[in-house]
Amino acid sequence: MTASETNDLLAALAFEANGLVPAIAQDSQTREILMVAWMDRDAFLRTLETGKACYYSRSRKAAWMKGESSGHLQIVREVRIDCDGDVVLLTVDQIGGIACHTGRRHCFFRKLENGAWVTEFAPIKSEKEIYGE
Repeated sequence: MTASETNDLLAALAFEANGLVPAIAQDSQTREILMVAWMDRDAFLRTLETGKACYYSRSRKAAWMKGESSGHLQIVREVRIDCDGDVVLLTVDQIGGIACHTGRRHCFFRKLENGAWVTEFAPIKSEKEIYGE
């Protein structure tokens, strides 16, 4: 990718004040929303270069590749942005079937029911099994 092409891609994105844009990961087969994370410019470009989802951790203040430590990589099949350019949608193949750091298929396992949060899905693997902690 040329510098001009890179600049054009980045210019279409409306990064917020901290230089971040939200990124939604969606399963390429089931169309489930797996997770939402943040990307900075480097994470976005690394995603394009590697074909694997890369994000930016606000708590660690560093870029990270999804599945780097867990093995649950996200292989990117398609990249889209919304009408305002302020959200990235990644259509991915989720390796290992686990997207959430809690060991679940996706991060949206809690549902509001009768005024309380109810856990809908049990972990596929425990965090200890995934990360060895």
